[in-house]
Amino acid sequence: MTDTARPARTSTTLPGSGPPDRSSLAARDALHRRRRRRRRWAWGLPLWLLALVFLLLFAWMISTSLKPDADAFLVPMQWIPEDLRWENYTEVLFGENSILPAFGNSVFVALLRVTGELATATLAGYAFAKLRFRGRNIVFIAYLATSLIPAQLLLVPRFVYFQNLGLYDTLWALILPGMFTVLGTFLMRQFFVSQPGEFAEAARIDGANELQIFLRIYLPNAMPMISALAILTFVWSWNDYETPLVFISSPESFTLPLALTNFTDETGAMAPGVSMAAAVISIIPILVVFLIFQRRFVQAMTESALK
Repeated sequence: MTDTARPARTSTTLPGSGPPDRSSLAARDALHRRRRRRRRWAWGLPLWLLALVFLLLFAWMISTSLKPDADAFLVPMQWIPEDLRWENYTEVLFGENSILPAFGNSVFVALLRVTGELATATLAGYAFAKLRFRGRNIVFIAYLATSLIPAQLLLVPRFVYFQNLGLYDTLWALILPGMFTVLGTFLMRQFFVSQPGEFAEAARIDGANELQIFLRIYLPNAMPMISALAILTFVWSWNDYETPLVFISSPESFTLPLALTNFTDETGAMAPGVSMAAAVISIIPILVVFLIFQRRFVQAMTESALK
């Protein structure tokens, strides 16, 4: 009995049905890298150009702050002054129109506004997100609807209201309205909505009340968003010019944006040297606050975008 030879099996692979070889994988990875590089350049180059424009403006402000008023608008511009006029900063800090009192007022207003805003926004955001009560969504929508009213329409009613309360021409007329904002409550509410409720249920089983759940579970997780809100509130308060212009009339109660308008020359026009020196000093606190909290700010913006 003879064994019949079995025919050899031939492996036939249809086009595209077998695993790709190494060369095709490398080519595909190279193509993806080129696409990512092009996309990065398409987004990065305009942003770099925009950043360069802002840096040039900031460099012009610093350069002008170290020049005499007569050299501020020379053509062509001298980026590095021949004679550095440090007296501009001395006049701004210790001269007749020193900005130090206004600087202190701005710090006081900004700190209280940030503290009040964080307290009210976190508590209100947690209540709208996690607490169950009748009419919760209606109240929240009505609260959001108040942001549709232009702030300029409320200046006159607020002026009359604060005048009747005896708060006109005081810093409290700037602090109290800034402690309650729709945007802060909305941001914190959206953050707490994205947090899982299983932690709260487990804490309730262990006997924790709502305040303990808020302080020990949800609030520590909200620190990136709280830092971002603190930066935004501080910048809004620090740069606010319209509200102090309406509610403050005494020079001793001026905030920094109002104090920047005091630097004029003999003709009553703006003195560019000392004005730019005061502007440079006014920007320093914003840069310091942002550099301290920038990581949490970026983290909060990234998490909110992903969610």
